[in-house]
Amino acid sequence: MRIIGIDPGTAVTGIGIIEYDKKDFSLIHFETINLNQKNSIPDRLKIIYDNCLSCIRKYKPDEFAIETAFYGKNIQSTLKLGQARGVAIIAALNSDLKISEYSPREIKKSVTGNGASSKEQVKYMVKSILSAGKTDIPVDSSDALAIAICHSYQLQNSFSNNTGKTKSNTWHSFVQKNPDRILKSNVGRSGI
Repeated sequence: MRIIGIDPGTAVTGIGIIEYDKKDFSLIHFETINLNQKNSIPDRLKIIYDNCLSCIRKYKPDEFAIETAFYGKNIQSTLKLGQARGVAIIAALNSDLKISEYSPREIKKSVTGNGASSKEQVKYMVKSILSAGKTDIPVDSSDALAIAICHSYQLQNSFSNNTGKTKSNTWHSFVQKNPDRILKSNVGRSGI
C-alpha cells in the first residue's frame, strides 16, 4: 500500500510518500514546498495544488492522509491553513483518492508514543521507522511522512479488529453514523 501524507501550510507544505507491506515500511519520496511570502495567497495555493497533484500522478498513492487544522490564537493563520488543506484535499479528490485526516496529537502519538512530542522527536522516529538514518529530511517533510505512517497504523488497526469491519475517518462516514449531530441550515428556507 502506498500512502501520501500532507503537512499543509501557506509558508511551507510538506509532502511525504511511503509504502508499507504489513509492518515493513519504505520511503518512496518526500519534498518540502517553500512558498514565497511575497506571492499572493491564491498564487501560493495554486503552487500547493499543482505540487500535490504532480506527486499523486507521479507516485500513484493508494491512500491520502492530511493533518487536520488546529486552532491557534491567530485566526488569520488558521484560515490560511484551512485554505492550504483545501487545495491539497481537492488534488486528492480530483485523483479519486480517499481522504483521511488526523490531528497533530494523533500523529505524534502514533509515531512517538507521546502526543506532545517535539518536531525533532517526530523526525527521529520517522527516520528510524523508515530506515532513513543518514537521509536529511526537513521537519516539514518528516511531519508529512509521520502523517502517512500514522495512516498506515490506522489501516493496520482497522484490518486487525475482530469485527471484520474497517474504520473510516471521513466526514461522510461521520455524517452517516451521526445524523442527529448535524445542524441543519436555514439558509434559503426563509429568504435569508
